[in-house]
Amino acid sequence: MRQTLVAGNWKMNGSKAATESLCKAIIAGLNSSDTGIVVCVPYVYLSDAAKLTEGTPLDLGAQNVADQSSGAYTGEISASMLNEFNCKYAIVGHSERRTYYGDTNESVASRYSQAQQQGIVPILCVGETLEQRENDQTFSVIDEQLDAVLNAAGIESFAKAVVAYEPVWAIGTGRTASDEQAQEVHQYIRQKFAAKNQAIADQLQILYGGSVKPDNAKGLFAMPDIDGGLIGGASLDAEGFLKIYSASK
Repeated sequence: MRQTLVAGNWKMNGSKAATESLCKAIIAGLNSSDTGIVVCVPYVYLSDAAKLTEGTPLDLGAQNVADQSSGAYTGEISASMLNEFNCKYAIVGHSERRTYYGDTNESVASRYSQAQQQGIVPILCVGETLEQRENDQTFSVIDEQLDAVLNAAGIESFAKAVVAYEPVWAIGTGRTASDEQAQEVHQYIRQKFAAKNQAIADQLQILYGGSVKPDNAKGLFAMPDIDGGLIGGASLDAEGFLKIYSASK
């Protein structure tokens, strides 16, 4: 039985005060036995969030990780640095990184591997633009994005990884895929992995990451191949984020 996971991606939002209040509010809404909930905070607040979440059910993640282990890479943050703040997860290949900052399938594969070398679970994001969907390229785009990582790191690496399907056309637009549209792609991804290793496919957490809200989470999470969500704007509201988490259970 796969465990569910709900990951909040705060993106470039917040402050020291907001980090403290939001973490505390989320933690207050959890039971000590709860698992499968994480917040991915901006780098500069990792230290604060690490102290706030230590010993609680709320796990900590980063929004990115460098594709190199160390060296002359100004502005980058390595996986070993993230490890010092007890980061359990790191998002890699988010569509905003691919679109705005030039992340390629190859550099995403390197980021994925760097995270795993430090024991950090990568949340690998894949997904198509509206133009690609309208041109019936959804599955070919996802194949390219996944194959780059599979070729670099191997199928076995996905025993310690998470995949997030994020239709780019549904991020920050208020649009969302229907439950059935999301399920179709999640099923395709799982079947792709099953063709290589059934055991890994069966346990792989595949999250949906396209404008999940408290009012649509239950329907999405009820789909057989959707194992939770990568939550953007809705994760900045503790009450709403906790409702989404409850829907995953």
